[in-house]
Formats: sequence, structure tokens, C-alpha cells
Amino acid sequence: MTGEVCVVVETLRGEVTELTYTMLAAGRRLADGLKTKLSALLIGHEVQKMAGALGAADRVQCVDHAGLAEFNPDAFLRVVAEAFGGQKPRIGLFGHTAMGTDLACGVAQRLGLPIAVSCRTFAVAGGNPVYSSLICGGKIIAEGPLPPPSCLATVMTGGYKADEGKVAKAPAVESLPAPADLDAARTHFKQYIEPPAGDVDISKQAILVSVGRGMQNKENVALAERLAKALGGVVAGSRPVIDQGWLPMTRLVGKSGKQVKPKLYLALGISGAPEHVEGVPDADLMIGINTDAKAPIFDVAHYGTTCDALKLMPVLVEKLKRA
Repeated sequence: MTGEVCVVVETLRGEVTELTYTMLAAGRRLADGLKTKLSALLIGHEVQKMAGALGAADRVQCVDHAGLAEFNPDAFLRVVAEAFGGQKPRIGLFGHTAMGTDLACGVAQRLGLPIAVSCRTFAVAGGNPVYSSLICGGKIIAEGPLPPPSCLATVMTGGYKADEGKVAKAPAVESLPAPADLDAARTHFKQYIEPPAGDVDISKQAILVSVGRGMQNKENVALAERLAKALGGVVAGSRPVIDQGWLPMTRLVGKSGKQVKPKLYLALGISGAPEHVEGVPDADLMIGINTDAKAPIFDVAHYGTTCDALKLMPVLVEKLKRA
């Protein structure tokens, strides 16, 4: 791992997360630019069965222990700190998630390493890696070097396609021993609590009609429901709509809600704040509808219009019925 780019794999309930593939896509480009190898550090219990899904990496190092079956910040910190401390990767990539940031910051503190957070993209200039990071809720883009000899970074969605990290190739698989002091971890996993069932999973929907503050009142959400039904999709929403109780929390798109990747995303009366847009990094087609011509949604939408969404929706429903 010395001098390599290393992705710390995130798993949940025995499956590799989608963000891990985004990190592998980023790591592959960094490794190629630096003319080094890309490795993946896979932590858990009975994890070798997941190693085959990490073909974008040149090799996968597995740390297998019953005490690592579920994420435990103290235990995982001991594993990564020992692996990185001994092998000294050039760049260690973590997910910009609750798990990833917790782990990355702990490793940075324990090993005295610099860390760049909220990174969206990376580049190699003159043989030196640099990062591009979103700060202040995405209003400012910060850029800087990833200093040698070793540095850490957390990776956000949106900069790379997860599909780039899904490579049908068998990587070399190695085993690393778990730290001897693993049983001394101060925290222990008790149970995993499943979120309540009963509502639709918007992260798996191909068509989303998403509504924002521009709906004006709860009754107008019914217009979006009719449009979604005509399109064969479902209704989602931005934070103001959820906070006012117009839609349940399960329909929230954004940083504090669900990340979605529909084929069609209709943003109706949504301003396009960074916290919301962060939840739609991979929509095949995004259409923004907002009466404010300066709304940020138009910076990310593929198409847009400044007409009144409340007047447009009934017309679209009628056109769809005729079609």
C-alpha cells in the first residue's frame, strides 16, 4: 500500500455501498495520474465474498473478524490506523458519510495526517494530486494540494459516476490480520434498527416529481401527485416541504434525506440549494421549473423553464392522458 491510493470500502448489511464505487472511480483516476496502484481496504466479517465486486482496484486487502461484522467506530479506527500506519498510502479515500467522516477524522488525528473533506473531484497537476472541495454548503469551491507523503480525503457524490467504479475484473485478494487490541474497543455494536416500512423507496424510482416551497401550500401537492401518477412515477420533496409536513420524511431528497438517481427528475418550485442538489448527483434527465430565473436549480438542470409550475402541471397531466 505504500505510495498507493487506497479506498476504504464502506459496507452496510453485508453489501458494498454505492458511494464506494464512486470512490473507486475517483481512486482509479488518481492512481493512473500518479502512476501508482489502487488498493481497497475491506473491513468486516466473512468479507472475501464481497472482494470480487471491487474489480476497479488492483488489489483488495481484507481484515476479517467477528467483531467487525457491523460498523464500530472504535474498532474500525484501530484497523485502519494500523494498516495505514504500517503501509503509508499516498492518499487514503473515505466516504463523506457519517461512517466515513467519523473514521477518516479519527485516523487523521491518530496518525497526524492532513485531511481534505467534502471532496468532489481530484486531478493530478505536474505529478502532484490536488482536490476540489465544496464548502459553505456548496457555495464555495476550495482547491488545494494533497500534501506528501501521506494524506486523507473524504469523497462526496456527484463528481464521478458510480458505474465507472464497477469493473468486471477479479482483483488480487490479500488478508491482513486484525489488530491485537481489537477486543479492547470501547464501543460495541448492539443492534441494527431497520427504518419503518410502509412507504415507497424514492431511491429506487425511475421517475420523480419533486416539489419545493413553490407549491405554496399543502393542497397544491395534490397537483404533483396527479402528474406523478400520469408519468408512472412518485412524488418527492425538498426540505421546506418536509418540514411543513406536506410530505413524510421518507420522501426527502438531499443531504439530510435520500440520494436518488432517477431517469427523470422534475424539480417543481425548488430553488436548487446545494443541500438538495447533493441528493441528485446522477439523474439522467433533470428539468427545473421555477419562476425565479436566477434560481440555482438552473445551474444543474439539463432543461428548465420559468413558467408557473402550478399552472403547468394540470396542462401536462392533460397532455399525458391524451398521449
